Amino acid sequence: MILVTGATGHLGNVLVRELVSRGEKVRAMFLPGEDRQPLQDLPSQGWPVEIMEGNVLEPESLKPAFASVQRVFHLAGVISIMPGQNDIMRRVNVTGTQNVIRAAREAGVERLVYTSSIRALQRPPHGVTIDESLKFDPQNPAGEYDRTKAEASIKVLEAVEDGLDAVLVCPTGVIGPHDYRGSEMGKLILEWMHRKSQIIIEGMFDFVDVRDIARGQILAGERGRSGETYILSGERISLETMLEIVQNCVGFRAPNIKIPIDLAKFAAIFTPLYYRITRTTPRFTPYSIETVLSNCNISHEKAQQELGYSPRHLKETLTDTVAWWLAQKKLSYAYAKNR
Repeated sequence: MILVTGATGHLGNVLVRELVSRGEKVRAMFLPGEDRQPLQDLPSQGWPVEIMEGNVLEPESLKPAFASVQRVFHLAGVISIMPGQNDIMRRVNVTGTQNVIRAAREAGVERLVYTSSIRALQRPPHGVTIDESLKFDPQNPAGEYDRTKAEASIKVLEAVEDGLDAVLVCPTGVIGPHDYRGSEMGKLILEWMHRKSQIIIEGMFDFVDVRDIARGQILAGERGRSGETYILSGERISLETMLEIVQNCVGFRAPNIKIPIDLAKFAAIFTPLYYRITRTTPRFTPYSIETVLSNCNISHEKAQQELGYSPRHLKETLTDTVAWWLAQKKLSYAYAKNR
């Protein structure tokens, strides 16, 4: 039996799909009362999944979820690009991971695969390749999300030193289909699909298909060396090129407005307050701008050589993502209305 925590998230539900398509017995754990929509179509495809509620902040709730489990993929977490402290994110990402480690030990789990983040690693300057030789940085000045993921990753590595069999994977920017909750990048792609002018900034990052991450996670669970970290990156691409591909997919090219970097940085000082007041999805924040301006020369050579990891081209990913959004008429309308 394989357990996936955070099974209804973008990464989680795609990982569940990949596992059950391979004939694995999967137990999907999610919060009590959480929307099961991301997994609802699996039984109709002949892919049974055992559904179980659990909360990484409530250790007692983890015991039944971890019972008779050989491998655990821990994905449950909170993401935010807003500045400042975030208590619930820290509790879920750090304390929740400690609780998962403890539950895995008590249940005699054979292997834990922890999904960290490329943002948890140290930030080298431009011109330096980002690879697994970099340390996790719990003092990262870029944002609280980065710090909490780094702290959680260090907790996993400490558990390995204490005898736990675990591997870590660090995906880069996640995009792709089955984005039922509407991730920040997913909503941005959806917005680009509407026939109106778009505001973009110069910048790029390394993005990777969510389906390739799922396969990389599985490969890490099967072939990864205990205590090792594997970067699951994809392809460096500019936001402008991504927008062009998306608009080509939907068959139109709207006039777009490119704003200078300095103006974007200045505006980002005030946007977090606007997003909090309007309760809208954050787009331009100091964190998001820092991300697309940061060093994104990222290598997945180690994962390729040791695991057999091989991501697809992003043009295919973006094409499939647009097609998926177009097929989700009710979902895409709700997100577009509230963007």
